[in-house]
Amino acid sequence: MANFYTDNPDLKHHLSHPLMEKIVELKERNYTDADKFDHAPVNYEDAMDSYDKVLEIVGDICGGKIAENAEGVDHEGPKVENGRVTYAPGTQENLELCKKAGLMGMAMPRRLGGLNFPITPYIMAADIVSRADAGFENLWGLQDCAETIYEFADEDQKQRYIPRVCQGETMSMDLTEPDAGSDLQSVMLKATKKEDGTWVLNGVKRFITNGDSDIHLVLARSEEGTKDGRGLSMFIYDKRNGGVDVRRIENKMGIKGSPTCELTYKNAPAELCGSPRLGLIKYVMALMNGARLGIAAQSVGISERAYREALAYAKDRKQFGKAIIEFPAVYEMLAVIKAKLDASRALLYETSRFVDIYKIYDDIAKERTLTPEERKEAKYYSKLADACTPLVKGMGSEYCNQNTYDCIQIHGGSGFMKDYACERIYRDARITSIYEGTTQLQVVAAIRHVTTGTYLSLIKEYEAKAVKPELQWIHDALVAMTARYEEAVKTVTEANDNAYADFMARRLVEMAGVIIMSYLLLSDATRNDSFTHSAEVYAKLAQAEVSKHADFIANFKPEQINAYKA
Repeated sequence: MANFYTDNPDLKHHLSHPLMEKIVELKERNYTDADKFDHAPVNYEDAMDSYDKVLEIVGDICGGKIAENAEGVDHEGPKVENGRVTYAPGTQENLELCKKAGLMGMAMPRRLGGLNFPITPYIMAADIVSRADAGFENLWGLQDCAETIYEFADEDQKQRYIPRVCQGETMSMDLTEPDAGSDLQSVMLKATKKEDGTWVLNGVKRFITNGDSDIHLVLARSEEGTKDGRGLSMFIYDKRNGGVDVRRIENKMGIKGSPTCELTYKNAPAELCGSPRLGLIKYVMALMNGARLGIAAQSVGISERAYREALAYAKDRKQFGKAIIEFPAVYEMLAVIKAKLDASRALLYETSRFVDIYKIYDDIAKERTLTPEERKEAKYYSKLADACTPLVKGMGSEYCNQNTYDCIQIHGGSGFMKDYACERIYRDARITSIYEGTTQLQVVAAIRHVTTGTYLSLIKEYEAKAVKPELQWIHDALVAMTARYEEAVKTVTEANDNAYADFMARRLVEMAGVIIMSYLLLSDATRNDSFTHSAEVYAKLAQAEVSKHADFIANFKPEQINAYKA
């Protein structure tokens, strides 16, 4: 039986990144929790040992039962009866294993029953779970919603709800409605304040992942007469209080173990979370940043599984007297899958480190005043997190889809059959570039970091770092790519044409993305020889992508957009 953590040395490489020492020291408040909690670490080495041991447990459970149950869960799926959801038997077993192992509420503070993990090792666990079963990750990973309660709810709500999540109760975020998909400003679920000061919710939510969860975060319209985001507030709904029924479970292409529900709210009692009117403007934005990172981790985990399935099949399958991995058409495809996997994972953990630092500083600021240097650092990492979360979600999910497609192709006709896991993995992958904001919406979120220079500044920071002499050619190629990227940005921005800029946004974001990921892989290869091949392969891919987009922009006139319109 495989252990999905110990059999993948790439994970330990990212966990041991030099920036982790700073993250852990901040998260542990210089290890002062050791005086109050028996299992709190006393130093950096002790903390890293704790993360390592917990991730080994995650890897063992995932490589064992969760992976074994995945196929059965995909076939059986959850069911709804009398307004309640029953999980597939394999899902129930998975949840029970995770509860018993204490793998819920990983990122929550110890005082509330959590493990006090930074975001990075928690995201690593999500990566591992997704490799085992992407649908189950949607249940297990929604524990991340507790972060919103921790950040914005009052102390009484934190004390009542977060320990329940840490003990294994499930969560959901109820945002989408039949007439409000990506346009959350159109949410109309009504929140009414009663004379006694309590709230009730009425309306319908749709496409809600794990919609029959124990604890819900609900976006609702609390301000009478409003029609935009300023009239929306965030609420906490407790299933024990009743008032919400599951009308139906969607019959989906993939991630079938995760119930996607349509919910009806009928005078459902709820509690205001945080301040009124900030539901979309502040709280959902914070929630979505975490969700982007979670889907990026899911995408990487699926890519990891796709690569391993494709590699194993290519080694085993023989045609024309030899294993198909010996044919250039196949070994090139495998090398590209691995390069895209390694590139997206490098960006995933770089982004998780950025998120870690700014979130920890935000938390420290509730305890004491930050120093001027700390405020400056918090602002810097907050901007990088804001820039990189849409980038890693958008590009990581697209690579996930490409990798599972190529995994099927390597399997040939067998890959089209349900006898092989790649068929399920391919279906599971498809949603990653759609939910929690489509790739197109990630471009909308990312493009301002092209025009304001956030990505270019980050690229220049990476450019200044030393590399191994034998990898200098990659560095030199990236400098040339950056010059073409700068020229393309200048061409688009100087045109002063909004429609033209919107049309070119995807190309500019992708150029920035492939350059950043190339530099991250170059850094990985400088630290660890095992990444050299991926760094070389990905650099060649990046050259082709930058050249393609730069040429398109250079040879395109704004008025030519009309040819693309229906």
